[in-house]
Amino acid sequence: MIAIIAMFFLFAMISFVTNLAAPLGTIWKNNYDWSGMLGNMMNFLAYLFMGIPAGNLLVSIGYKKTAIYAVVVGLIGLVLQWLSGIVGTDTAVFNVGSDVVTLNFLIYLLGAFTCGFCVCMLNTVVNPMLNLLGGGGNKGNQLVQTGGSLNSLAATCTPLFVGMLIGEVTASTTMEAVAPLLFLAMGIFVLAFIVISAVSIPEPHMRKGGMAKTNHTHSPWSFRHTVLGVIGIFLYVGIEVGIPGVLIFYLTDVTGSVAVAGGVAAIYWLLMLVGRLVSSIISGKVSSRAQLITVSVAGIALVCAAIFLSESITVSMPAYSASEGFSTAQVPAKAMLLVLCGLCTSVMWGGIFNLAVEGLGKYTAKASGIFMMMVVGGGVLPLIQNAIANNIGYMASYWLVVAVFCYMLYYGLVGSRNVNTDIPVDDEVENAG
Repeated sequence: MIAIIAMFFLFAMISFVTNLAAPLGTIWKNNYDWSGMLGNMMNFLAYLFMGIPAGNLLVSIGYKKTAIYAVVVGLIGLVLQWLSGIVGTDTAVFNVGSDVVTLNFLIYLLGAFTCGFCVCMLNTVVNPMLNLLGGGGNKGNQLVQTGGSLNSLAATCTPLFVGMLIGEVTASTTMEAVAPLLFLAMGIFVLAFIVISAVSIPEPHMRKGGMAKTNHTHSPWSFRHTVLGVIGIFLYVGIEVGIPGVLIFYLTDVTGSVAVAGGVAAIYWLLMLVGRLVSSIISGKVSSRAQLITVSVAGIALVCAAIFLSESITVSMPAYSASEGFSTAQVPAKAMLLVLCGLCTSVMWGGIFNLAVEGLGKYTAKASGIFMMMVVGGGVLPLIQNAIANNIGYMASYWLVVAVFCYMLYYGLVGSRNVNTDIPVDDEVENAG
């Protein structure tokens, strides 16, 4: 039970560390216009380097040691981000146009990149570990779903907490404003390190000494629907992060308050939690393909409506301010439409993954490592979207999101069908070469 609780905390920490980057970007964007999503980019860039190695670590040294190493790496990343508020604030390093980049910004980016290594390793560990701790079957799946719910809850709270601590962004706002949140995260990581070190974890997937590797004549890249699914994962993670990330910048500019922006963006992550719960209920009767097609059409409609809707049309949405606490704030109605996209993106990861690995058999494990690498899309696409927003306009940047939703619709209708059924996928040993 102690190990299960520790995994729950780590599941939540994955989301906390990941979703910390976008609201923290409002601090740096105040100093460097081009830097808003750069920390987020560094966080997700780590997946490109660590996706497959993390899987290999799992096989070589096991769940327990991989989790311990991940916690240590995450602790280092959080410490670096905290240090960026107090070290090198006046040390100029180089120029970008008219901006003088200081050392503390580079320390922050290094911290974000380091945290990316952490969450990639944890993502590789926590799902199968919770399944093992639950004994597999329905109990194991129940623990995974519970952990996933805590993950979504942390994603909901993170932008809200950051907004509460920062309040209104000014020229004097620094990373010191969010130090309490970083210290709390460090404390949880230290506690998790102690707990995981003390408990025994089953290690059925470690490679035994002398076990020979099996060579295959094909690979996941041999399947068209898998290749298109890999592209889909890259694009999906990009818009999942980009929709609320750019929304925070937009609302911060419109309202002048990170707290209001964070409170509204938090609803997006809350709706992702709702969508996942609904999907878990209906998935026994409604196929992944049908769900993906439905949410893609809905996403296209919502984002297009948000782009064309007048900014003068406002709605009241939950928010937070230092003077009034939790209350409501008037924001453009287009923000509400973009927040509703959380219901659409909530089911896409599971839907794309299930469709992309269908019929892979013995190639499924390798495909999983590739998918983990493609999480880097969560850094690349938001960076592109942020660049579009800075040069053309916030709403114009959401045409990128529309294009991705269109791709998801194509994948659900056509691209997800396995046209390579002639490739053998059973467990027989094949010797290539």
